[in-house]
Amino acid sequence: MAVETDVLDELRRLRTRIPRLTGSLAATVDGLVLAHDVPDTEPEGLAALTAAALGVAHRMTDAAARGDFRELLVRGSGGYVATYAAGATAVLTLLAEDRVNVGRLHLEGRRGGARIADLVATHVGPGTGRHADRPAPAEHLAAAPPATARPIGTLPVRTPQRPTHQPRPQTGI
Repeated sequence: MAVETDVLDELRRLRTRIPRLTGSLAATVDGLVLAHDVPDTEPEGLAALTAAALGVAHRMTDAAARGDFRELLVRGSGGYVATYAAGATAVLTLLAEDRVNVGRLHLEGRRGGARIADLVATHVGPGTGRHADRPAPAEHLAAAPPATARPIGTLPVRTPQRPTHQPRPQTGI
């Protein structure tokens, strides 16, 4: 797939531009790997955890009235995990050593996220994603808000319609 090759090229360029970067991953907001350069790390697991973290990050920015999600930085004793929005449908996650220049990490991560967003938008249109061979049920699509109306990190959810409560008729005794 052309998008995977182009995104992987961008991930490799990030490694050359950020000293002490140890890995990178581009994924969809629902946790599907687009491309990765993460030695010694399971890319599917990292993509799934990134999707889960996006959901929490979105709720935090919403609860704190800080607008749309842009980035998330986690620091552990061995280094950093930085996640950047890459448009409305993708995300970029970078792994870096503890001694990385965090300013440089943010600068290049934001730029890389924007480039990946452009690549995904250019190459992946409606019906051309990883599951294009499986048409979505019509009722699911009808109930889901358009992708542009959903915040990053959220999935369309169809809520079953519950019957409204009808009071029982009163009988006079």
